[in-house]
Amino acid sequence: MFDTIRKHQRLMQFALMLVIVPSFAFFGISSYSDFIDKETDLVKVNGKPITAQEVEMNAKRQAERAGGNLQIAQSLQFRQAVLNELLQQKILGFAATDLRLQVGKDALIKSLQNIPQIRALYKPDGSFDDERFKQLLANNGLNEEQFYASQAYDLKIGQLLNSVARTELAAPKMSEIISALYETERQVQALRFDAKDYLSKVNPSQEELQAFYDANAKLFVSPDFVDVEYLVLRADPKEDAKVFSEKADQFANLTYDQSDSLKPAADKLKLSVQSQKGLTRGGMSSNSKDHPLASPKVVQSLFSDDAVKNKRNIEAVQISPGVFVSARVVTFHPAQTLPFKEVANEVKRQVSQRAAEKLAIAAASERFASMQKDPKSNTGFASPIWVSRNKPANLVGPALDDVMSINPEKLPAVVSVSNPGVGTTLYRIDQVRQPPAGDAKVYKAQAAQIQSLAAQSEFAGFMSFWRESAKVKIINPLKAANTGAGS
Repeated sequence: MFDTIRKHQRLMQFALMLVIVPSFAFFGISSYSDFIDKETDLVKVNGKPITAQEVEMNAKRQAERAGGNLQIAQSLQFRQAVLNELLQQKILGFAATDLRLQVGKDALIKSLQNIPQIRALYKPDGSFDDERFKQLLANNGLNEEQFYASQAYDLKIGQLLNSVARTELAAPKMSEIISALYETERQVQALRFDAKDYLSKVNPSQEELQAFYDANAKLFVSPDFVDVEYLVLRADPKEDAKVFSEKADQFANLTYDQSDSLKPAADKLKLSVQSQKGLTRGGMSSNSKDHPLASPKVVQSLFSDDAVKNKRNIEAVQISPGVFVSARVVTFHPAQTLPFKEVANEVKRQVSQRAAEKLAIAAASERFASMQKDPKSNTGFASPIWVSRNKPANLVGPALDDVMSINPEKLPAVVSVSNPGVGTTLYRIDQVRQPPAGDAKVYKAQAAQIQSLAAQSEFAGFMSFWRESAKVKIINPLKAANTGAGS
């Protein structure tokens, strides 16, 4: 709705996640050993470690809840998010203990009754099936004491989060003042100094091109790619499903057991071995989406160590219902720096673009300096438009920030905004105005978002205080998961 809130959108989503998604779902509390090898300690909170094993265990658990894709659990980014969540929960747990928060019996009972699995244990006559309850806990590796403790813990954390979430703006009129700032309009004119307009003025020498190539060889590296053979087994619509299932088993077994060639499977099942050259890790842009080698799983398997180094068939992959694929690498072409003659045109394009951008920046700088002396001069500028933070038109990022931060008492004024890779744009501001009364619904929505940002700020301060109080100490960095395969 307005720029600052857009900038903080990810922070808002993070804050909401903290309130809405409990880090330990139902039956998710685990016990921790006090005897852990220090090499596996990642972070310590109040002297107690969060270990690599904890992160791995919780990553697998959360990946299973998200759909069972355990590859996600191996992702360093995913595991880092899990570590951050564990750290936050430890800090909140420390705060709850330090504040001596208590949970009353009535609050605990009410909380338990809100859990669907617990409600399902009530019999038609209203009595509670205690035996099924104990069995349910046992199936999840918990006893009653652990379960009640986990629920009480969640309620204490909820008390903390709710107390922070009640933050209100210091003054009732503050949201109106902020909204007015975002609706204030400024009349702006733009003058662009683009590199493309200066290309005709540059003509790099052969020596300059060679020097740029030598200094930036990494810009001209071709990616590694493979030439492959592949085999496709497709179900015949007229064929019995059981018969095809047997063929699919044969296909998978033959390509796996006789992994040095696709020919045995091709001969047995009367299939033709096909070939494809120049397959990169990103696939083949020339292939259609339903092409057998368009499957990310197939491509990923073809670039595995076993396929590249040992030239073994990849395991059969079902790329769609009734379609199975196996393939093997015939030739691996490693990444290499392309010779100058092959990239000469691209080298010239990049050198010319950079030289033209320097000319554009220099021209903008000269014009900007002259306008500091005479800001009323608008020769060459585009027609004026009215912009605000709520209605930025084509102004984004630094351009909007710079235009809107000019002191309205010092107009007309000019700001210079760099556009890396393009050039520079000058913006001339000469008027400010307040728009008519806005939409009440918009004001209300803005007030709610401002309130949310205030709560986020309060929460950040809250966590910072307790992080320091809990003496959080980073012990070891989180490392990439050990998948057991070569990198």
